[in-house]
Amino acid sequence: MSFELNDKLNMMKKITYYLLYGLTYALSILPFWVLYGLSDCFYLLVYHVVRYRRKIVRKNLCASFPEKDEKELRQIEQQFYHWFCDYMVETIKLLTISNEKLLQHMELRGMDKMEEAYDRGQNCATLSGHFCNWEWLSALGLGYKRHTDAITGMIYHPLYNEAIDKLFIDIRSSHGGTPVPKNDILRFYVKYRQENRRVLFGYIGDQAPKWENMHLWVDFLNQDTPVFSGGEKIMRKMNDAVFYIHGERPRRGHYIFTFTPIVAEAAKTEEFEITRRFFQLLEENIRNQPAFYLWSHNRWKRMREEFNQKYDVIDGRIVRKEGT
Repeated sequence: MSFELNDKLNMMKKITYYLLYGLTYALSILPFWVLYGLSDCFYLLVYHVVRYRRKIVRKNLCASFPEKDEKELRQIEQQFYHWFCDYMVETIKLLTISNEKLLQHMELRGMDKMEEAYDRGQNCATLSGHFCNWEWLSALGLGYKRHTDAITGMIYHPLYNEAIDKLFIDIRSSHGGTPVPKNDILRFYVKYRQENRRVLFGYIGDQAPKWENMHLWVDFLNQDTPVFSGGEKIMRKMNDAVFYIHGERPRRGHYIFTFTPIVAEAAKTEEFEITRRFFQLLEENIRNQPAFYLWSHNRWKRMREEFNQKYDVIDGRIVRKEGT
């Protein structure tokens, strides 16, 4: 009976995936002007009708920009929702757009510095935030002039829904990117080193860590913020050349991604130096174009006061206090 149930569940997962893929593919072949028309309709639904996470967005904006008045904050809020709906249709478009067409909408600057690191025999790592369309960064390998065979490994957190997770893997690999589950980074690293291939691992560095991973707090957007530092440990261990990806959106449908060096040799840095610098650069980036950050994520839900009440740090390990 259990085998039959498993077979049925697997079949349902496959059917769900194929339905999702078919719908996404059908939308993806539409031209940008149609997709942006759909995005405008989505905006009216998401912002005015569903009011998707409006309370979280407003809380985050108010806390991040206390110097701005209500009119400015509402303007950023509305611009964010417009962009967020664009982000969704732009991500869908990745599935079928050609490399040549994509590069008409995305400019990659500063990648020569990464190729110089490859020339020295180093591998590279990039840090970026949920800013501009981070999904388009899966195509950054298109910007290489000489090291066109370098691996572009995009670190991701597998989604609970297997059908959606598989769909996003398809999207992220559609332009040469290699999706790498966050728990498998070292395995992939060793594999590519054995193959003597140059590799770049791209980290989205502004996600909210769980309690047991809160080894570092930074002042980010006017708030005391717990941050991940695990990516930095790998960079320092592998002595990567590390870059920040500065995003810009000069107009609808166009992005500029500039690869800004953080450090040439990660092994020579002090602990947390790379992570702190990343958050400084990200904040500068956000303040220049605040509408293009993912304000709907509840990243400040865990506070240091609660952490101190519930946890102790013993020999670098985070241990929950008895009775809490």
